[in-house]
Amino acid sequence: MLSRSPARSDASSEAPPRKTVSRATVRRVVGIFRPYHRYLAGIFLLVLLAAGVGLFAPFYLRALINDGLLQRDLAVVTRYTWLTLLVTVGAAALTLGYGYLSLVVGQNLMRDLRNQLNEHLQGMSLRFFTATRTGEIQSRLVSDVGGVQNVLSDTAASVLSNVALVLSTLVAMIYMDWRLTLLSVGILPIFAFLAARVGEVSRVLRTKSQQQLADLNATMQETLSVSGVLLTKTSGRRALTIEKFTQENEALNRTQLQLSMLMRLFFNLIGLSFSLTPALVYWLAAWLSLREGSGLSLGTIVAFTALQTRLFFPLTSLLNVQVEIASALALFDRIFEYLDLPQEIKDAPHALALPRATVRGDVEFEEVSFRYDAEQESHTLHHISLSARAGEHIALVGPSGSGKTTLTYLLARLYDADAGRILIDGHDVRDIALASLGQIVGMVTQESFLLHATIRENLRYGRPDASDEELFEAARAAAIHDHIISLPEGYDTVVGERGYKLSGGQKQRIAIARAILKDPRILILDEATSALDTHSERLIQDALGRLSAGRTTFAIAHRLSTVLNADQILVLEAGRIVERGTHAQLLEVGGAYARLYAAQFDSEEEEETLDTEESGLKTL
Repeated sequence: MLSRSPARSDASSEAPPRKTVSRATVRRVVGIFRPYHRYLAGIFLLVLLAAGVGLFAPFYLRALINDGLLQRDLAVVTRYTWLTLLVTVGAAALTLGYGYLSLVVGQNLMRDLRNQLNEHLQGMSLRFFTATRTGEIQSRLVSDVGGVQNVLSDTAASVLSNVALVLSTLVAMIYMDWRLTLLSVGILPIFAFLAARVGEVSRVLRTKSQQQLADLNATMQETLSVSGVLLTKTSGRRALTIEKFTQENEALNRTQLQLSMLMRLFFNLIGLSFSLTPALVYWLAAWLSLREGSGLSLGTIVAFTALQTRLFFPLTSLLNVQVEIASALALFDRIFEYLDLPQEIKDAPHALALPRATVRGDVEFEEVSFRYDAEQESHTLHHISLSARAGEHIALVGPSGSGKTTLTYLLARLYDADAGRILIDGHDVRDIALASLGQIVGMVTQESFLLHATIRENLRYGRPDASDEELFEAARAAAIHDHIISLPEGYDTVVGERGYKLSGGQKQRIAIARAILKDPRILILDEATSALDTHSERLIQDALGRLSAGRTTFAIAHRLSTVLNADQILVLEAGRIVERGTHAQLLEVGGAYARLYAAQFDSEEEEETLDTEESGLKTL
């Protein structure tokens, strides 16, 4: 059970603890390359060919100097010049070839990783999304996966290429002169140690940077959405919002500056050392050449220097790779952390696929209890038992927080009950395939969510194969068709972010039409008409009354006038059903429902009196 976001919200102010590279993480990273073993084999072959072909150039250079320039033989110079050009171009072509293959592998791996993460997150329960900021999720899916892109795209080929270059170059250097080789590689252990230390520090800074970026993304998502901007402006909190963003942005800036300066200092030191080393090699070569019988020719010295350059650049790259891998593993850890989150709501091993046409819609709650958090002191629902026959209209009423919406969430299996069973046509909802359950149960919630798409696309979201005529019939039933066709672009009108181009009532009617078009056997209406005017509400209530034949409907309502004709009215208080019956039966009992009805009737009567008085004043 996840009670909070996996990432701490205060991580931006504290550096994560240092830890050694996890072998399990390394194995998983290696494992994601396995589906592309043929590409990797091709990369390996091209890398070896490129390293081997490129190795000829220094030897041709030695021959060009010793046998051509020193002997003043232009033909030899020309021949070895052309050979050098040929092997250089060949090595470049081979390098381009394995670079292309590595790019294909890297991009495909990025695609696969994003798909896996998105698919896993789509399977998480509603509990996860209520406990985790949207910006944090987006950061894992976009920023963290993007942060390892260079490692996935370039590192595999880079490591193979540079290892091949270093090994082949070392063999060639030893062949030319082992003493110069010993001097050239003598400084490498120092930089290997330095690279390891820099990699550890950069991992800490990279992890901290990614968490701060997640915090910044979350703040932007909360404050720059339509709802967030509306809240900021109507609350007069613009200065506070700007200050929060500025502080988080400044923290991110400091961390990224530290990381950038660390890497720049490291590679400047490496570059400086590699620039000074050739001077030492020239001195040793000169000292050896002046000794009698040293055997070092001018061509050998120049060729060795060329090999030294060929050695230093791959070594620099390998050191860079070590640092990048150490940093990227921290990002992989964050990605794997999400991939390893348990999915509470998932299909049973032998889940049933119930065709919608065969489902009657009988619903049973048997001693159902539930709480949102294991640490929650009392249950949100206590031993709920109810029975609804196919086609019945069940009304759920009671004060806010009594558990009405939670009850319907359990029926739709947005959460699983802690105790008891919920049955549809005698089948436990936990034994019904989620895809099948999604077709059986339809829901219209208090907050009607619309995609940033056309009205037509929003209506077809629950049933993509619906015809235009079915689309129009559903819209007419929801009393929204006439308004849609009055728009300049009709059903092709883009509704805007979260449907903000439409009024609250229009959005709700489109959501109702979407549910009608889906034609579920069980329909849940969670205050589905709360944003409608009286006229539209009556139209929709009439339409839903006709459409409820053969469909089991659970309607949550605070306005009791909308549930007077319900087959059953369930009154909830503090997570328990305290009364049940029809409107007339509950009024006769004179209990909780009667009190709610009387209080609401008096309130509505008072509002009507005030409206009448205001109308009289306007007439005067």
